[in-house]
Amino acid sequence: MPRSGNTLFASIMNQNPVIAVTANSITLEIMKELYLLKQTDVYQNFPEEQSLTNIMDSVYSLYYKYWPQQYIIDRGPVCTPNNLMVMRKHFKQPIRCVVLLRDLLDVLASYMKWFETEPTSFLNQFNTLDEKLRKIMNTDGAVVKGLLSIKYLLQHPEMAVFIKYDDLVVNPEKELRKVYTFLNLPYFPHKFIDLDQMTVNGLQYNDGIVGKNMHTIRTNKIMKVENEYKKLIPERFVKEYGHITF
Repeated sequence: MPRSGNTLFASIMNQNPVIAVTANSITLEIMKELYLLKQTDVYQNFPEEQSLTNIMDSVYSLYYKYWPQQYIIDRGPVCTPNNLMVMRKHFKQPIRCVVLLRDLLDVLASYMKWFETEPTSFLNQFNTLDEKLRKIMNTDGAVVKGLLSIKYLLQHPEMAVFIKYDDLVVNPEKELRKVYTFLNLPYFPHKFIDLDQMTVNGLQYNDGIVGKNMHTIRTNKIMKVENEYKKLIPERFVKEYGHITF
């Protein structure tokens, strides 16, 4: 899910020159759009199945063809039902997931801290706190898709390594060693102070699109900070989502 340490995790892991952890990736969207072509009149009028299959089989290898890193960790909700159905058919490698976990109320509080302190947040187009939180929990949004993917992986733990946000910010080296062990890679000596903002191949997030500081991290050191906004989450949301903990 968003607000669960993804940008911090990527910033640290990308210190390793053989690994690239991506930003929010469009690869699953590419796969979805290609799959949906099967519903078009043009395709159904002349259903050249193998040609479309060839393209879908090659999406990931083509997308990352010119990336210099040997290992790519592509960020997206791969284990939602529809995504997994398509990926099982067309992704020609075992699906192995690094899953960052954070209690849902902490995720909502992190969003609240952002949109209450950042006027450019896209969520401020909505007038009330209720509207903003409902937008975050939209069934087509990143949080719900993340939860669906996590639900599947908790039932299939052999496919994933689980990293809790609270553990990552308290003992990042221990948690990263778990990732390296899961991926069968030699551990890289990462630094955990004087960090860089998340960068991949010279590119950074353009947060002018969604709102400033959506994907910035504290760079001096990694630490857990209590979020006072958690106390301000409306009770109806606490009742609805407070049970989603990890």
